[in-house]
Amino acid sequence: MRPSAELLALRDVTAGYGEFTALWSVSLRVDAGEAVAVVGPNGAGKTTLMRVISGLVPVRAGAIDFDGRPLAGRRAHEIVARGIAHVPEGRGIFPALSVADNLKMGAFLPAARAHFAETRERVYALFPVLAERPRQRAGTLSGGEQQMLAIGRALMSRPRLILLDEPSMGLAPVMVLRLLDLIRRVREEGYTILVVEQNVRQVLKLVDRAYLLEVGRIRMEGRADELAEQDFVRKAYMGL
Repeated sequence: MRPSAELLALRDVTAGYGEFTALWSVSLRVDAGEAVAVVGPNGAGKTTLMRVISGLVPVRAGAIDFDGRPLAGRRAHEIVARGIAHVPEGRGIFPALSVADNLKMGAFLPAARAHFAETRERVYALFPVLAERPRQRAGTLSGGEQQMLAIGRALMSRPRLILLDEPSMGLAPVMVLRLLDLIRRVREEGYTILVVEQNVRQVLKLVDRAYLLEVGRIRMEGRADELAEQDFVRKAYMGL
């Protein structure tokens, strides 16, 4: 049975860029041990949501709590130290560095450095292709391999919550299925995951619960299997 303690909570969060508001009174939660998805069309505010949680976009109104403590207003590196790792849209790897050096960059916190070898072996067990190519320049990996590296680098910080922003973007369909299966394995390792994804049909098979975000507002929420059966979701997002 999974733990039910609330790990992340957003309450009526409003945020945006300059005069543009991207999120309007968004509330959601992620319990420890859960995998939760935020789905919706391009421009819905999904990436902004992730950037707000990780401290890259400031909160204008509302509150964010992580493990019962306020998160809003913290700088990005402080949020990483609190236990949140963000795998950004577009992966954000260091292309000129080797696979091994990218993983080292993920373990820059003192607490993570203390367990570097142990965590690296755990990452290599999850993503054997990385173990086979530690000296290869990250920029020469395939798109799917780069996404594995980006997730592996996030795991190197020994996070309590992993934010995955559009992990399947730009990947061939066969690689999307493989990557989602790897994310399932990461989840089975005990990590808590919040993923935003346009591939609604596949991601709803991966997570416990989901939120539908449209034009900066939560339109629907519920168990993933129940959301997948909603006529509106099936017609608008799953092509059924």
